[in-house]
Amino acid sequence: MGRVRRTHRAAALAALLGTLFLLLLGGATSASAHSAVRDTDPREGSVLRTAPREVTMTFTESVGITDDSLRVLSPQNRRVNAGDTEHVSGSSDKVRVRLRDDLPDGTFTVAWRVVSADSHPISGAFTFSIGEPSATTAAVSAEPAVNPASGALYDIARYAAYAAVALLIGVVVFVLACRPPSTQPLRGLVRVGWWTLLGTTVLLVFLRGPYERGTGPSTLLDPDLIENTLTSRPGWALLARLVLLAGVAVFLVRTEAALRRSGAKESGSGSGQVSGQGPAPTPAVVAVGGFLALALAGTWAVAEHASAGIQVPLAMTSTMLHLLAMAVWLGGLGALLTALHRSKTPLPAASVHGFSRLAFTSVTVLVLTGVYQSWRGLGSWDAVFGTSYGRILVAKVCAVVVLLAAAAFSRRWTARLTETARPSKARVPEMAVATAVSASVSVSGAVSDSTSVDSAPGPAAEDPSPSSSPPSSSSASGADGGAGRRALRRSVLAEVVVGVAVLVITTVLTGTQPGRAELETAAAAESTANAAGGGPTASTTLIPFDVGTPGGHGKVQIVLEPGRVGENTVEAVVIGPDGGIATVPEIKLSFTLRAQKIGPIDARLTDQGGYWGTRSLNLPLAGTWTMKVTIRTSDIDQVSETRQVKIAP
Repeated sequence: MGRVRRTHRAAALAALLGTLFLLLLGGATSASAHSAVRDTDPREGSVLRTAPREVTMTFTESVGITDDSLRVLSPQNRRVNAGDTEHVSGSSDKVRVRLRDDLPDGTFTVAWRVVSADSHPISGAFTFSIGEPSATTAAVSAEPAVNPASGALYDIARYAAYAAVALLIGVVVFVLACRPPSTQPLRGLVRVGWWTLLGTTVLLVFLRGPYERGTGPSTLLDPDLIENTLTSRPGWALLARLVLLAGVAVFLVRTEAALRRSGAKESGSGSGQVSGQGPAPTPAVVAVGGFLALALAGTWAVAEHASAGIQVPLAMTSTMLHLLAMAVWLGGLGALLTALHRSKTPLPAASVHGFSRLAFTSVTVLVLTGVYQSWRGLGSWDAVFGTSYGRILVAKVCAVVVLLAAAAFSRRWTARLTETARPSKARVPEMAVATAVSASVSVSGAVSDSTSVDSAPGPAAEDPSPSSSPPSSSSASGADGGAGRRALRRSVLAEVVVGVAVLVITTVLTGTQPGRAELETAAAAESTANAAGGGPTASTTLIPFDVGTPGGHGKVQIVLEPGRVGENTVEAVVIGPDGGIATVPEIKLSFTLRAQKIGPIDARLTDQGGYWGTRSLNLPLAGTWTMKVTIRTSDIDQVSETRQVKIAP
């Protein structure tokens, strides 16, 4: 019956972890953009009297570029770049490309692709016109920011690397700090963590190129892409991680040998290990191990959110501490669970209590660094529920609360085990822990033996009979210890399961645009739509939509120019789920001024070859109009959304 229950528990745990993994992959088609366009020159949808000499784009943070990051296409779909894409002198967040002379009139398309400072690629497209807008044959369906197959492989490798570093650091810290009497069942965890981190790091080196360029896995071994990766900041971080892993391997081998020699020396001299714990590490081992752990955490900090935005040095320090605390807690939980279930030598209460203190310290660091990173990523209360980053962060906080509840149960059972292991007045203190631990695994003979070697005078030494009070008390303590140890196993297992969920949510959070950046982007778009003199030259509205079918979601960007009373030009561009420009069978647009009971006025949009637009929308009065847009993605699937737009006099 017990075996059946264990089988059912294992099956339930596997099903839960599998579900979490599938949910993770379901949302991992591409990472959200961490940088965004702040301004363009020429501006989106603008009509110029004369041809510009160059196209300039400004982003919300510094970006990395390649020679063809900006591609300007004529109405005949011919490239009109006069040189390579370059940064504007002294500005890492501004890029430009020079254009050929004598450009013809018509609508030009700018397709762009850059890599944000935190290593995530972003792409898009916009149009401007010279003379007057025209039909265009340019392929405005810009390639997606991330190829779905390459993006999925890259994200899987990232998730596995997070789990591996947590396992590697957490188990090693557990061994050195909690000193279990036997490390045999934990060696396999260390090997799995090290080899997994090594394999995922090598895989990330090869996947980085296709991930940045938006190409498929078939370009995995492209020499140009590999060279580009190895000369970029993310590539340097991955190479540094490989070097550090070599050092970690040497450290693990030498540390294990040193601990064995120390344990053998203590056993031979008959000193130490009175609490049942293993040998203590030397200060040199602690120092070297701490350096390697910090350095490994740094390879993530230099290529994630912390490397861009405000307060970069403080943010990188916070990120490293956050990652290390997570690894010590979650990886240590895995080590504790393994030691409780698979160790042939009973785990001393002192080791369990030691991990309890270690976990409490880790949680304190997680809370402090988490609060700072939340403030840095959100910036305001509006971003908590108004941005994707904020909503995912709320989900993470809820999961952490559940994890803390499970940890509270573990601490309670740990306290009971420690109380059980405390010596009574009738025993020699240094033998009490060994007695309680032995009794907790139902080895009654060990209890009798441990009490029989008590050399102190008194009833316990004079009367070793089974009916005497000390053995009876030991038996009760053993029963309590066994029950407490079983309860501890269950609570630790619950912590591990919820910890996996927290790790999943955390990894997804690192692939989401911070709320602060999202709000700054929206504010930048609004300011771009206003003229320097205070009146709007164009109204740009970005509207999310979802028809409820696979791939039937995205955003529609509507540019209304000049956004004043009278005749206006309208351009509607659909941005697909991959971040690129998409085409749809039909877009309908109407305007209603409810205060004056005018409308709805049909804009009568027509397909302009990649976008929908009109040059003859007449709005008779100023005020706040209700704009209704209907996007049809198939013969039967469509959705309507409304927004308010202000029309100036």
